[in-house]
This record gives sequence, structure tokens and C-alpha cells, in this order.
Amino acid sequence: MNIDRVEFLAWMERINTRFDLVCEKINEFHYKRSTIDGDELLDNQDILLMLKISYRSLQRYRSSGKLPYYSISGKLYYKLSDVHQFIRENFKGRIVKPPLERK
Repeated sequence: MNIDRVEFLAWMERINTRFDLVCEKINEFHYKRSTIDGDELLDNQDILLMLKISYRSLQRYRSSGKLPYYSISGKLYYKLSDVHQFIRENFKGRIVKPPLERK
């Protein structure tokens, strides 16, 4: 089976057009994160990775009222601004000094 150059180029153009459409859809989905009042919503997994804490610690922060959350259809979400406020209030910055160089 042999196809000529013109037909091959036409098929390649169609394929590239389809890839462009898929790329646009992926970008739309990526930038259309859940928001509330214009603030991005994060789920449990996002918070666990961001704060590098265990699920139990996150549950403790919720229970104590330190970290506000929203329950939507049984799933928990946190506003990004609330998380930043929580970090500022609860995690005091430590300055880590670099190790001394040995001579």
C-alpha cells in the first residue's frame, strides 16, 4: 500500500489539528480549577503535599478549628488564602544555617 505525498501531508495536517484541539482542552481543564469567591480550592491531597503533614495532623487542624474547610458533596476543600493564613499563624519560620565548611 502506497500513498502519495499530498495525501500523506493532508493526513498529517488533520492529525496536527486534532492534537491542537486536545491540547486546548487540556489547558482549559488545567486552568479551570475549583474556585470559591475567586480563591482556588485545594483538596486533602493538595494540603498534605503542600504542608508535608500526615492525614491525622490535617484532621487535627480541622477539628481544632485552626484550618477552615468546606464540605462539598462529601469532599473536603480548603481555600488557598486560608491555607496561607494558617501557615503564617502556625508555622514560625526558622532560619536554617548552612553547615560549616571544613578545611
